[in-house]
Amino acid sequence: MTLHPDVLDLVNDMKARGEPFALATVVRTVSLTAAKAGAKAVILSDGTMTAGWIGGGCARANVLKAARQSLLDGQPRLISVQPKDVLEEQGLAPGDAREGVLYANNMCPSHGTMDIFVEPILPRPQLYVCGASPVAVAIAAIAQRMGFFVSVCAPASDHTLFGKTDRLIDGYEIPLDSGSGRYIIVATQGRGDNAALKSALASPSTYVAFVGSRKKAAVVKDELTAAGVALSQLETLRAPAGIDLGAITPDEIALSIVAEMVEIRRRGQRRPEQPEEGKS
Repeated sequence: MTLHPDVLDLVNDMKARGEPFALATVVRTVSLTAAKAGAKAVILSDGTMTAGWIGGGCARANVLKAARQSLLDGQPRLISVQPKDVLEEQGLAPGDAREGVLYANNMCPSHGTMDIFVEPILPRPQLYVCGASPVAVAIAAIAQRMGFFVSVCAPASDHTLFGKTDRLIDGYEIPLDSGSGRYIIVATQGRGDNAALKSALASPSTYVAFVGSRKKAAVVKDELTAAGVALSQLETLRAPAGIDLGAITPDEIALSIVAEMVEIRRRGQRRPEQPEEGKS
């Protein structure tokens, strides 16, 4: 089945805008079903099916529920909608999960079976790296490989120090147009510390960290307090940045910081272990 052009356009547009959505695809049908393999639909985070079609009410409610859950935890789901008697023959009940498949009851007169794959399409997390120190350069390289959209905020004359990045910004001013789910690292290491930290702390973020020793961080915090930065903002600052790995080299320090960001990003996205077969 060919995906309708308007659905293709919508998928591309939403990905370009960085909007989260789920793509539901019928991957298998047995007996009579309204939708056939290849049918697709775009589902928004509020559970609205905004484009496409995957059949009627027999599958719709279960797919919308799965899409909402997938957008919350970032995990795909495979749903098998089957008639009650077919489920019972396999020792299953609606709502059971077995070997990664979620089972639901098809109460429609057609009594067909549909397997639907629900895939969350989530925007890449935004990372702003302030500074052009060796640690900043290493963070930008590692974070990009970990799936972050990396923006480097540094004087234009320092941009050549970086390899391929997603965006280069002249100076330390962080744009306010990319939402609140952002990660910000100040790795200026003596060149523009206060200016970069003021910008970072004024920006809504999930994570904001300063690369430097505890002594250096304390001095900078005192300077920012004297400059009028609110205590509530300073309390959000992680300093020193990163997981304590005993890191020494710039690459090791960068690794410890990116590891901390990954841990925060994935926290709550891990699916609980599925019960053993036959257990609920």
